Amino acid sequence: MSIREILTTLDYGPAPEDASAVRGWLAARDGWGQFIDGAFTAHDPARAIAVENPATGEVIAAVTAADAAELDRAVAAATRALPGWQALGPTGRARFLYALARAVQKRERFLSVLETIDNGKPIRESRDIDIPLVARHFYHHAGWAAALPAMFPGMEPVGVCAQVIPWNFPLLMLAWKVAPALAAGNTVVLKPAEQTPLTALAFAEICAEIGLPAGVLNIVTGAGETGAALVSHPGIAKVAFTGSTEVGRAIRRATAGQGKSLTLELGGKSPFIVFASADLDAAVEGVVDGIWFNGGQVCCAGSRLLVQEPLAERFQARLAARLAGLRVGDPLDKSTDIGAIVSAEQLSRINGLLNIGRAEGAVIHQSGPVPEGGHFCAPGFVTGAATASTLQTVEIFGPIATLTTFRTPDEAVELANNTAYGLAASIWAQDIDTAMDAAAKVKAGVVWINGTNLFDAAAPFGGMRESGFGREGGAEGMLAYLRRPGADDVADDGAEAGPVDLSPAPAPASGMRGNDAPALDRTIKLFIGGRQVRADGGASYALRGPQGVFGAAALGGRKDIRNAVEAARKAAGWSSQAGHNRAQVLWFMAENMDQRRETLARALALTGTPDAEAEIAASIDRLGLIAGLADKLAGRVQSTRARHLTVSLAEPWGVMGLACPHRQPLLSMVTMIGAAIAMGNRVVCIPDPRQAWLAADLAQLCDSSDVPGGVVNLVTGDSAALAEVLALHDDVDALWHQGAPGLTARLEAAAAGNLKPVIRHAVADWAMDPAALLALIAAGQQVKTIWVPYGA
Repeated sequence: MSIREILTTLDYGPAPEDASAVRGWLAARDGWGQFIDGAFTAHDPARAIAVENPATGEVIAAVTAADAAELDRAVAAATRALPGWQALGPTGRARFLYALARAVQKRERFLSVLETIDNGKPIRESRDIDIPLVARHFYHHAGWAAALPAMFPGMEPVGVCAQVIPWNFPLLMLAWKVAPALAAGNTVVLKPAEQTPLTALAFAEICAEIGLPAGVLNIVTGAGETGAALVSHPGIAKVAFTGSTEVGRAIRRATAGQGKSLTLELGGKSPFIVFASADLDAAVEGVVDGIWFNGGQVCCAGSRLLVQEPLAERFQARLAARLAGLRVGDPLDKSTDIGAIVSAEQLSRINGLLNIGRAEGAVIHQSGPVPEGGHFCAPGFVTGAATASTLQTVEIFGPIATLTTFRTPDEAVELANNTAYGLAASIWAQDIDTAMDAAAKVKAGVVWINGTNLFDAAAPFGGMRESGFGREGGAEGMLAYLRRPGADDVADDGAEAGPVDLSPAPAPASGMRGNDAPALDRTIKLFIGGRQVRADGGASYALRGPQGVFGAAALGGRKDIRNAVEAARKAAGWSSQAGHNRAQVLWFMAENMDQRRETLARALALTGTPDAEAEIAASIDRLGLIAGLADKLAGRVQSTRARHLTVSLAEPWGVMGLACPHRQPLLSMVTMIGAAIAMGNRVVCIPDPRQAWLAADLAQLCDSSDVPGGVVNLVTGDSAALAEVLALHDDVDALWHQGAPGLTARLEAAAAGNLKPVIRHAVADWAMDPAALLALIAAGQQVKTIWVPYGA
């Protein structure tokens, strides 16, 4: 036998990792209670949840499902600890985060083995990826803690945070969330997944060992009911959740109107695009890391393989050969490529979806037999699945990818974006122009070029569309745990103006004298797609001021919102304009507003707005300032891994809904519209119904200032009802408003449909300071993180 034949046929010998220390640690504990106020409570067998080893089905531990009283105690402990934790100051908190990083490093091997036994992932992944990244997050955020006053001046912690983490990266997800929360000066109540609580409980012991002040971090265990009760608790100020889109929707509805800051990192169906110029072998290895890593139980897994036709046949052949060589087996064996699925329930779900795929005509290509006795799934890929089929659209969350071909780059992008999700994308091409063009067009919060599943504490991570909102990691992740003082303390300014009368204008008095002609009627129309149009329903309402009725305005409805959103979608070219070009249009608006001072003053006087001249002057200045910032907030380069350029680009949301307030009507409307369009968004704006006359003057201003049709759309009417229509609309990507708490609750609940962010700008005085304005403008963007190979 030749050396080549020996190397080709040579089988791996066993290389088991020693698990004796972990098994001894488990054997010494009869069960766990909750970690509250720096100590563990007693385990209650009557509320026990069994924890098993997915590779064997063996029950290895038991934890207690937290009850309502224990949740109250945990939140109370976090609340008590908050002042003392903040009083430590930035460097004091940084020292504790540094101590946590060092303690994790010292226990890397123990934590890696425990993670593998609890979760079923291969020891190579726990040892080489997960646990080193845990330490990296605490080191990185120790730096943020120390630099907090310099990097985030004027900001303060949000308060007590509820964090609910999944079972696919148990300890890494803990670090991902706990590190920035503590660095910002918050305290935490965290609930790990009931399937994989053990590394979180080991981390609680580490916290006690290093002397982390009691109550700063509390860990409660339980199933979904425990998590639901925690996120809804009235003592919680911030909720951070990673998990399924369905649960994310439920959390959005449950917390609607409670004033809680919310970060949702949800499901995905990420495209893995292979262009004809790609390095074929590298792309095949990318699939191994993209979908078979962690058994495919990764929210950003590259589960939709899109391969350009000239390469497809060779790619599939090499992929099949690589698949045949994967080793599925004991996760503690260092030779294992793919370990166990986390639970029998998850394995059953994967197999059920594969059966549906077969019934729909798909062909499943899987590796050979898998071990018995545990929850193992043979990795594979699927061909012949229709674009709208179950396997192409539903997140499988297992080691199975679909494979589809495409002809042109445009078709690749169209297929990539043909999903409700938008978490990540992986692009493979040696042609940099093709790769960067696709990266710009794909709808995803993270894009890897010639790589996949790259993570770092400095790189913002999060999704678009139904993959959630908010970012974790880097400065953007820190901002999720900070607030401007008093930002949520402003009451609804519409209440002070009283209810709005939307009844029609009274009929004119009968009788004419002599040959006098009747006065010309002016009914304010809607402004949609660059044109003034009547309301679809034909109705109008009277405009009333201190002197009585002074006109009428179109009473917009659901169909008018539909038309306005459609016009905004068609104006997508505005989002691709350079910031400098958008700035020129905003400067032109300011110039034309200066020429319309008298007209605008008359409109403000009709509704009794005080200090009209001062508000007009402030509005002109505001447009100039926003124009000046239009090309200044493009993003930043992150310091992550060697040989990578990691760029966080600020992109527009797309189509934004704006519900404008009654107070300072011109300045508030100009600020909200200007901030949104400066960042490249197109807007459907609902003015305060009393200010329809003013809105009509703004429409004429847009029309004469080279604002493209559809970029600004104005729909007058019942602002609360129209805002709810915008919240429900699937083609509206974000919603701003300043309304009553009851309206906020309705809007947030309605927005759970497509998981758009609803931002209540609680502004007491729209003549805001520059820092507050900058924060408002920044809220008109979402971050896309792009990883590019860079350097030798």
